[in-house]
Amino acid sequence: MAAFEHVPVLLAPTLDGLNIRAGGTYIDGTVGGGGHSAGILERGAGRLIGIDQDTQALQAAGERLAPWGERVTLVHGNFGEIAAIAHTHDVQDVDGILLDIGVSSHQLDTAERGFSFNADAPLDMRMNPSAGATAADLVNTLGERELADVLYRYGEEHASRRVARFIVERRRTAPFTRTTELADVVSRALGGRHGRIHPATKTFQALRISVNDELGVLERALPDALRLLRVSGRLAVITFHSLEDRIVKTFLRQAAFGHTQDRSVPPVTLINRKPIVADAAEIARNRRSRTAKLRIVERILADEHVTSF
Repeated sequence: MAAFEHVPVLLAPTLDGLNIRAGGTYIDGTVGGGGHSAGILERGAGRLIGIDQDTQALQAAGERLAPWGERVTLVHGNFGEIAAIAHTHDVQDVDGILLDIGVSSHQLDTAERGFSFNADAPLDMRMNPSAGATAADLVNTLGERELADVLYRYGEEHASRRVARFIVERRRTAPFTRTTELADVVSRALGGRHGRIHPATKTFQALRISVNDELGVLERALPDALRLLRVSGRLAVITFHSLEDRIVKTFLRQAAFGHTQDRSVPPVTLINRKPIVADAAEIARNRRSRTAKLRIVERILADEHVTSF
């Protein structure tokens, strides 16, 4: 198995945006290899809770963050349960929260995890490999219409019905078990490869999002994260594709202007009007940073003026 390697995206702007307080309490809801968390601790955080559903990530984070000893608590869990996890560890409110959404570079690059069509591997795609249905379970059991809906909704695959039809026809012969089996069928459905983008890219994205309920987890986590913030505490969210960013952008703007349906969500102010993106130098160092978008808000008192953009 490959060593856990993860280059933290938008590290400096994220740390600057969190406005780290000396001795403050912070939650990294997607700790990964611990790169962002190490930066938070280096800037003076007094306590950090790091959450990840991937046990490999937690092991790597434990090694990376070992110098900070008891100031660090690592939790095997999902950031969709961020409030319950915080309260379980006697944390009622925090000075800052980071959510770095999506699949990690390590998960993509570890063939046996089944996230990528670039290597033959079990068709898995679970971020928590010990729980839940796999991608193979979905492609082998969903009805054709339901499968097409998943591909269209989460992958924005415009040929979703054709792809779903090809998948259902193929599985009548034998169930899908390998990444390359699925990639080959999708490629045939779409007429082969044209250009740099593999035909199965959108299908694999859709299945990964569905398997891990990524958008549902994000929607549940955002209001809980804001409720955990102390006044002047900040939430920073990094997204990597439009579906995630749309959810984050819409919710944070609603919170800033008092338009959330849940009236228990506290008011915030938008720290950045437009998302912060990687500069050319970072993209040259880390190609996967090219689609990253960082949005930051700060909790304010209910009677404070809310900045309007």
